Amino acid sequence: QVQLVESGGGLVQPGGSLRLSCTATVASGSIFSSYIMSWYCQTPGQQRELVARITRGGVTNYADSVKGRFTISRDNAKNTVYLQMNSLKPEDTAVYYCNAADYPTGYWGQGTQVTVSS
Repeated sequence: QVQLVESGGGLVQPGGSLRLSCTATVASGSIFSSYIMSWYCQTPGQQRELVARITRGGVTNYADSVKGRFTISRDNAKNTVYLQMNSLKPEDTAVYYCNAADYPTGYWGQGTQVTVSS
């Protein structure tokens, strides 16, 4: 079992930055570093879409729409994954969800709202 809590969302102007955090509480017998960690986003009426993923070994991949602007990282000592979001655009507005995967099992956080607007 893994519990995930996201934070760091909010309202930001276009061109601004935000850093999202997702801290995991893992059950005894599990370790955070064994999970593939991802960030997804979702807008009303749409499916959740992958934004960025970081593997156990630190390999990252990104959606084309955020490449060069967003950076995912993880601190295994703090059981935390981050999403640094720069050069934000109005189309980045969404609820952002953290996901922890140890296939075939996956866990979701409650989400944090990011709104990019002037």
